[in-house]
Amino acid sequence: MKPSTIKGALITLVSAFILILFWKILSLILGIELILPSPEATLKGFLKILVSPAFWPSVLSTLARGVVGFLIAFCSGLIVGTLAGLFPLFHLCLKPLLTVIKSTPVISIILLALIWFHTATVPVFVAFLMTFPIICANTIAGIRGVDISLVQMARAYSVSKKQMLFGVYLPSIAPFVISGASTALGITWKVVIAAEVLAMPLFAVGTRMQNARINLETAEVFAWTLISILLSSLGEVLMDLLYKKVNWNERNKD
Repeated sequence: MKPSTIKGALITLVSAFILILFWKILSLILGIELILPSPEATLKGFLKILVSPAFWPSVLSTLARGVVGFLIAFCSGLIVGTLAGLFPLFHLCLKPLLTVIKSTPVISIILLALIWFHTATVPVFVAFLMTFPIICANTIAGIRGVDISLVQMARAYSVSKKQMLFGVYLPSIAPFVISGASTALGITWKVVIAAEVLAMPLFAVGTRMQNARINLETAEVFAWTLISILLSSLGEVLMDLLYKKVNWNERNKD
């Protein structure tokens, strides 16, 4: 392991320790577990959740909804963003729609989705709608950032549009797309769980959080929040590894 990696890990651990210490001190000052449970009370709630029958069905259901919503947004955002980047007129037609989606409050989208869809489908729809503009915008930026000299060279050698798309455009926009996907994936878990809290499907992290809130089990709310943070962090780590791999491949090409 590189010294810089070890140093980074140590800094992260120290920062986490300071955060937990501050949390502990604040919980002691308040002295009310109902408002702010201590770290050890949250840990007990976490362990209680881990052995509960609803844990894995809830986590896997939330994970499935998030992945499905993200994949739909990723595929559609990549296709639509590529077309918008290649054809300025299409981008002009698309721009008002993207602006409306980005400007609409998440709670409004969730409430409308509750009217339109089944409770289990609401988080998927919300995840798709909130992450689609991010991936689409990054893809457009990537297309517009393609080296024009490569495009001109490809045209000079009569390279087909298909070859140009897969040989010139896609490799060039990959860092943009992965960066957008990383941001979108981080947002996915937030909006999915927020939608679950209101929709309350049978198995969901958001449903478990809402039930814990209703029963005034604040430590369990914190514990489920920790689980959602772990899901988000795992996604970010995977996307970061993918981003580094793409950059490494690009440097090797150069």
